[in-house]
Amino acid sequence: MSNFNRREFLKISAATAAVTAVPEVMEAFASVAPEGEIQVWSTFKDQRHAKQQPLRWSAPRKTNNVIQVDASRQYQQVLGFGAAFTDAACFTLNRLDADVRKQLFNELFGPAEMGLSVSRICVGSSDYATRAYNYSEGTEPDPELQRFSIDHDREYILPILREARATNPDLWLLASPWSPPAWMKFNKSMLGGSMRRYWLGVYAQYFDRFLAAYAAAGVRVNSITSQNEVDTDQDGRMPACIWPQEYEIEFVRDHLGPVMAKSANPADIWILDHNYNLWGRAICELEDEGARKYVKGIAWHGYVGSPDAMTRVKNTYPAIDNFWTEGGPDFDTPGYETEWAKWGDQFAGILRNSARSIIAWNYALDEKGKPNIGPFNCAGMVTIHSATKEITRSGQYWAMRHFASHIRRDARIVHSTGEIAGVSHVVAKNLDGSFAAVLTNTNKEDVSATLSADSSSATLVLTPDSVTTLTWS
Repeated sequence: MSNFNRREFLKISAATAAVTAVPEVMEAFASVAPEGEIQVWSTFKDQRHAKQQPLRWSAPRKTNNVIQVDASRQYQQVLGFGAAFTDAACFTLNRLDADVRKQLFNELFGPAEMGLSVSRICVGSSDYATRAYNYSEGTEPDPELQRFSIDHDREYILPILREARATNPDLWLLASPWSPPAWMKFNKSMLGGSMRRYWLGVYAQYFDRFLAAYAAAGVRVNSITSQNEVDTDQDGRMPACIWPQEYEIEFVRDHLGPVMAKSANPADIWILDHNYNLWGRAICELEDEGARKYVKGIAWHGYVGSPDAMTRVKNTYPAIDNFWTEGGPDFDTPGYETEWAKWGDQFAGILRNSARSIIAWNYALDEKGKPNIGPFNCAGMVTIHSATKEITRSGQYWAMRHFASHIRRDARIVHSTGEIAGVSHVVAKNLDGSFAAVLTNTNKEDVSATLSADSSSATLVLTPDSVTTLTWS
């Protein structure tokens, strides 16, 4: 996490949602007018992803506030939606009775429900953990990794991951470290400090050992980042590590990339894993051809800057994918349980700027945002009360439900235009040919909007502070 106040993330202008995504492909389709009903789900006031009366297509008419869909212009392919299985989240989920957790996991990961299909895990401890730990404990060097062990993760992290993937076998796992082992750093601590170049080669082997150990435990990891939030030491108050730009280039080019190329358990490499405002660093790292040949993507956080930074990188290096990998509710934000419109607006801006995934922060924490060994006061996407085990869902959860339940893996974001003050929109075409449009109204009054596709249109009223999903074939 950044030392930037998380509340500032929610202040990013809704105007970013109107940025046009960067074309990856331009496919021509015969113009076929949609037929039949448009299914509608809305979240507002006391309604939560509630089915509404369907709409019907009609002949187009001249009106204001038109959102025009052009399915012949297609952009990035969606990998999926999800959140982070931190040590804290797994600990919290593990405290549920098995049958209750099974029901919750079906709601989150079940293909017939939200179908969450991308999640983030930690290589060792993050700040959201029961304690700071890594897989080669101690301050004395361990160049042969003789002390390497993932035993900490066997109690509840690995079982939770296996259960989630059993619910959705297509679950993609991204693994990110918050700190290398203490002995690889100048300060000999997991808290803050910086990486020593001397240990880059051993650290690449550490990653490979982690991937092999997890695979042997029944949890295949699909992608990795070299470091969570490369540009901050978090004032030494939590597991963190500064990586100079040239260190990350060298690590990927000379160590991690070659190791992954030969690994029995290879994982895609994503770099940066930090905020939008570091887009220049991402471009500079990709300028190194030796590093770039191993890089599959850029991981982004949304705490500082705006999502059009992803478009800048995509314009420069079209072959490199963008993935949004962290952002979550803040206990210090009043009403985080009902901020679905704020998150719906943010998610639209992220998808309209070429991101293939949206991964929120902790899946679950308790009513105090614990366990937490760091300085940031976050809430989980869901809250599980430590005493009663009551489950409550945040506004971010309800926003994500509108996207994840209807925009599935390998869907394509398609072109949509139309500027309506306070309203964001994004449209996707699924592999089965169905469409999903998510409209978010951050205004405090009703807004009439008309969806236009080919030679048909449909008009609806967007309730104040609402998220609405429309689906059609």
